Amino acid sequence: MTITRSFTYVKPGSLPEALALLAEHGREAAVLAGGTDLVSWMRDALVAPEVVIDLKGVPGLGSIALVDGTLSLGALATFSDVLRSPVVAAAFPVLAEMAGTVASVGIRNRATVAGNLCSAVPSNDAGPVLLAAGASLQVAGLQVERTVPLADWFLGPRRTSLAEGELVTGITIPLPGPHGGCYLKLGRYRGEDLAQASVAVLALPGNRYRIAFGAVAPASFRASGIEACLENRALDDASLAQAADLVPGAISPISDLRASAEYRTHMCRVMLVRALQAAAGRLGGDGPPYGARLL
Repeated sequence: MTITRSFTYVKPGSLPEALALLAEHGREAAVLAGGTDLVSWMRDALVAPEVVIDLKGVPGLGSIALVDGTLSLGALATFSDVLRSPVVAAAFPVLAEMAGTVASVGIRNRATVAGNLCSAVPSNDAGPVLLAAGASLQVAGLQVERTVPLADWFLGPRRTSLAEGELVTGITIPLPGPHGGCYLKLGRYRGEDLAQASVAVLALPGNRYRIAFGAVAPASFRASGIEACLENRALDDASLAQAADLVPGAISPISDLRASAEYRTHMCRVMLVRALQAAAGRLGGDGPPYGARLL
């Protein structure tokens, strides 16, 4: 299918210009970063903006930087940028592990991490890792700049707390100090596929764990009950089994053409245990290398 409805395309050269256009056109405008979701939604007539505002002409939005223990991604930073970044590899390699699972090379070259969060589909890949890290989004409007914790961002499938006239300018990730991470994504095959289920784990010193799931609820979420169960406990057969037993009550998967709710639940139990073991092993220096296939 092709896009059958006409629209006006504009490519502002500065952030103030982009915000002015967004304020002028309001709900009739759509913001284009990578466009991998927006263009397909326009093609399928799920959205029909009158004006498309392309951010790729705005300087400074593609940066990746580490300053005072905070990793920052500009709104135009793509998943391929994350994969190639020596800063990410050294400071927060689980983010690169996640990026390597996204679709295909062609999609990763265009799709942005911020756009993935703005699309807010339940199966988005960036959400679980960034939720576990306590990330926030930097949001700007014509008259306002604000920081939105990712924990407050997702309101439901394809719904976020972004207000009319606002756009995301970047993501900030407060790095947790010494840690081991793991991101596991369940798909039907290797290649360009959406997650049937996903889990992100950060293991921190003192037997502390941060856990987030994706694709098994209306939005990605932190599993605080499972985190509390594991607090100050070493990972052994008993603690892992108790954590896995909490999974069915923590998630709310659906059955669809890609997987049944029962299969997603079973695999989330398996994935949680493997991700916890991998993250703890990486924290201790003897876990599998980042990017290794664990499913």
